[in-house]
Amino acid sequence: MNEEFKGALDRLEAARAEGLDAVAATLSTAELENVRVQYTGKKSNVSQVTQVMGRLDADERKQLGAAVNAAKTELETALSKRQTELGRREQEQRFEHERVDVTLPGMPYPDGYRHPLLLSVREILGILGRMGYDVFEGPDVEWERYNFDLLNTPKHHPARDVQDTFWVGDEMVLRTQTSPAQIRYMKAHQPPIRAAMPGFCYRNEAEDASHADRFYQIEGLAVDTDIRLTDLKGTLTEICRVYFGEGRRVRFRPHYFPFTEPSAELDIECSVCHGTGCRSCGGEGWLELGGSGMVHPNVLRAVGYDPEKVSGFAFGIGPDRYTMMKYGITDLRLFREDDLRFIAQFN
Repeated sequence: MNEEFKGALDRLEAARAEGLDAVAATLSTAELENVRVQYTGKKSNVSQVTQVMGRLDADERKQLGAAVNAAKTELETALSKRQTELGRREQEQRFEHERVDVTLPGMPYPDGYRHPLLLSVREILGILGRMGYDVFEGPDVEWERYNFDLLNTPKHHPARDVQDTFWVGDEMVLRTQTSPAQIRYMKAHQPPIRAAMPGFCYRNEAEDASHADRFYQIEGLAVDTDIRLTDLKGTLTEICRVYFGEGRRVRFRPHYFPFTEPSAELDIECSVCHGTGCRSCGGEGWLELGGSGMVHPNVLRAVGYDPEKVSGFAFGIGPDRYTMMKYGITDLRLFREDDLRFIAQFN
């Protein structure tokens, strides 16, 4: 036998036995992968045995090739078997580590808190609901036509300026009030109607203790054949009585809004200073709760109503300020800071 051929067979046998021992000794699938590369890869001792092929005769090459293939097959079979064994063992260990004892008591998680503004919105809508008002929501991004034109706001009105309004396009704005929802509701319904329209409003103004660039509003609208200013005053007075309780003074001041005539502002006595004047009310002793008035005839015509046959009133409620006045909160910005110490007080 050719000595070189005999030496190749001896090295192959040694590599095969060493590889099988290494496979049997592995303790993890990661370690087994290293063994696979070491004993069956292109640079393994088993593969390197074939480097003498060129110096052997045909019969010896055939025998050596068969022996190399048999060794690789045996090693691969051992690797596959060991892979299955180790994989099953590691899976069992992971299952044991991750096992959950369903008989153990559950972990306590702290309860969440409802935001005070959400509580006020729900309470106010509940009051309006008991008065017969439907709830209707309009879009936050509104057409200029709905936000201004159909509400009888002239082109030259300063509210259209960029200093007051967030424009998102040539003809679209972030609504400055919930009044555009009035138009949408009246276009879809015929009198008599009662509707409450809640939602966020946006105005480009500085934030302070009583103002914000984003605030919540609830619009109220009533249209029928014989709606009068006394109905508006009675409605708002009753809302304040139910929400704030007995004993809180309210007042109506003449005002101007392009979409109502006559118009009025509703004020309530400051709960912090009780009318003497403080930082929360700007030293006035009163805090503005929202605007109101009789729906302007031009607005009624814009939605297809006949102002000779029907009339109506509209009002805007600011839940932010209602909440401040009810609970004696001195700074509007507290509502936006999401401090759990503050919110938890209303649970």
